[in-house]
Amino acid sequence: MPELLALAALALGAASLDGALATRSPAAALRETARLLGRQRRRTPMPDLLLMRIGVVSLPFFATLAMIVLPLGGAALVESSVGIVWFNAMEVCAWASLWLTGWGPNSVYPLIGGYRFLAQGLAYELPHMFALITVALGAGSLDLRAVEEAQRGAWFALWMPVAFAIYLISALAMAFWGPMSRPLGSDLAGGVTAELSGPDRLVFQAGRYLMLAVAAWAAGPLFLGGGGLAGAAAVLAVLVLVKHRVPAVRMDRFTQASWLVLLPLALLQLLVVGIVVI
Repeated sequence: MPELLALAALALGAASLDGALATRSPAAALRETARLLGRQRRRTPMPDLLLMRIGVVSLPFFATLAMIVLPLGGAALVESSVGIVWFNAMEVCAWASLWLTGWGPNSVYPLIGGYRFLAQGLAYELPHMFALITVALGAGSLDLRAVEEAQRGAWFALWMPVAFAIYLISALAMAFWGPMSRPLGSDLAGGVTAELSGPDRLVFQAGRYLMLAVAAWAAGPLFLGGGGLAGAAAVLAVLVLVKHRVPAVRMDRFTQASWLVLLPLALLQLLVVGIVVI
């Protein structure tokens, strides 16, 4: 299926660019994959392996489910009249993946990382949701194909710049990436992933890149007038670069900024779009 191949290509491109920026070697991602495949799984005392494995495997699963409603060349894998709602619901389901991965090993650092992600999710989700509602209001529909059609005259990124900026911040948060990577912080020896090794870590990392790719892909139909891969690749490259240019943000400070700054701005943007539409 072309949509699945496109998602895999975007995720692989993100991993390759990330590895190249980190080590200045284009083959870094391939070497890391080979290294993880050859390592044994780590064991902790009295883990809940079933919950941990569900968490690890469900992250790429939910990322793929979020992708199925995203248009590519005017069509999506699954046509839905409520595509925006489905996309938002699936990225919220990924919260469970992080929590189970942190809870399952029965270890302190992964558990703290899981709590950090819950705090991050509660901080970013409301501004993110209102940014998506603003898009739906501007298009008069929750169907991503209708949202694309509504941008024939002007991209939503141009007359909804605040919503677009909030979406990009949310994209970093939903993929726990760059400045929003505190759930995997080095101060916690890797946080949620502290006890993951071998194939478990590889699958989890693949899920993370898939979430990032899906977030970048969705920016096209939501704000950039279409779901073409060129636009998705450009947004994805920006998100990857942010990781290597912007330091991680403390959760308490991000929560404060989100609720006191991003949320009012999101509501103001929604009000402006509502007035224009009316």
